[in-house]
Amino acid sequence: MKTPRIVIAAASSGCGKTTIVTGILSALKNRGLKVQPYKIGPDYIDPGFHSRASGVQSRNLDSWLVPAEKLREMFVESSQKFDLAIIEGVMGLFDGGSNGVSSTAEIAKLLDSPVILILDVKSQGSSAAATALGFKNFDPDLKFAGVILNRIGSENHRRMIEESLSKIGIESFGAIRRDESLKLPERHLGLTPATESVELDESIAKISAAIESQLDLDKILEVSKISLEPQIEDFSRRPRIAIARDEVFSFYYPESLSVLEKFGAELIYFSPLHDKILPECEGLIIGGGFPEMFAEDLEKNSSMRNSIFQAAQNSMPILAECGGFMYLSKSIQDFNGKIFEMCGVFESKVEMESKLQMVGYVEARLNRDCILGKSGEIFHAHEFHFSKEMKSKDKSIFECTRLRDSEKYSAGRIFKNSIGSYLHFHFAGAESMARNFVDACRRRM
Repeated sequence: MKTPRIVIAAASSGCGKTTIVTGILSALKNRGLKVQPYKIGPDYIDPGFHSRASGVQSRNLDSWLVPAEKLREMFVESSQKFDLAIIEGVMGLFDGGSNGVSSTAEIAKLLDSPVILILDVKSQGSSAAATALGFKNFDPDLKFAGVILNRIGSENHRRMIEESLSKIGIESFGAIRRDESLKLPERHLGLTPATESVELDESIAKISAAIESQLDLDKILEVSKISLEPQIEDFSRRPRIAIARDEVFSFYYPESLSVLEKFGAELIYFSPLHDKILPECEGLIIGGGFPEMFAEDLEKNSSMRNSIFQAAQNSMPILAECGGFMYLSKSIQDFNGKIFEMCGVFESKVEMESKLQMVGYVEARLNRDCILGKSGEIFHAHEFHFSKEMKSKDKSIFECTRLRDSEKYSAGRIFKNSIGSYLHFHFAGAESMARNFVDACRRRM
């Protein structure tokens, strides 16, 4: 099967990857092309902009959370019916976890995909070409296709850099003029989720118009490679797993949820913010998001909080990740010091901090048998949060090792069949966890 694809990378964070990729997706959609977007790494927010611009659910590619061969299989399965796959990188081209795990370069090579490098050339001239040459030569196994110049100041500025690029044989896919209005909304975790951006469609339209006029999209459409198709298992007796999804909780990897369906689960969605009680279900998953931004409204919906508390008391299998863990805690203290009551499934109390508390890849080992697996089983995970957990009487469930510095710490809480932590998992990289969770839900049917 041939799937055209291109990786859009950058020299560093802040070069405009998400804005440019969002514009490319919108521009190609306007041409009538069906494009499948992807985001490298564990990011939940950037894919929201991809989806809004393309009209197609964006997907994550992360070789720490999901084994390489499974990741390749996921890509093939999800991209095969599309005209093109656009893959946004993470940080700088060669940046990732320890030893470059899940870097843009690693994923690009895994998918045998060409790479276009975005260069922020504000206050640069021919030095931009030297930078591009360094990236091109750093890893000869990488299919380096060329560059996109961002924040060009003038036509003469563009001409000077492109002439330097031409002398060293590096292709330019276009140059985007400096325009501070071409940006997406931001907040403390990075970009503001697309679900909260009221005027986002107008911003995307403006970015799309700039991309269409200033980039050579025809060159980007010239790539085509070959992969293999995967096989999917079939299951009967489908337990219903309720997934919290609304303005508050939106951090889910689509491929991760698909694994639950692969093992026979029927996924149904509900809103902890707007609904009064849980839907009829055998299991519950509450993903990450921004409960601190909606804490007052979540507190007011006491009917839903009580419904979830009772489900936990009745031993329903519940998995809560990061924001979901905060929601199942006893209370949240926001950035202003105000405290809001939450579900109270766990005794933990969480407080928002002005500084980032943790970001990075984690190896998590179960310290006891539970609905996720057997004691000693190891899973890959990711953490990214500004809040911290205060002391709790609840028992921990994971013994963790931080990948970047090998620091060890206990994490997560367990109450009956409810498990919550700051860890984000990807079921495609933890299929035994997904199977065990679905089986636990099935036993309640």
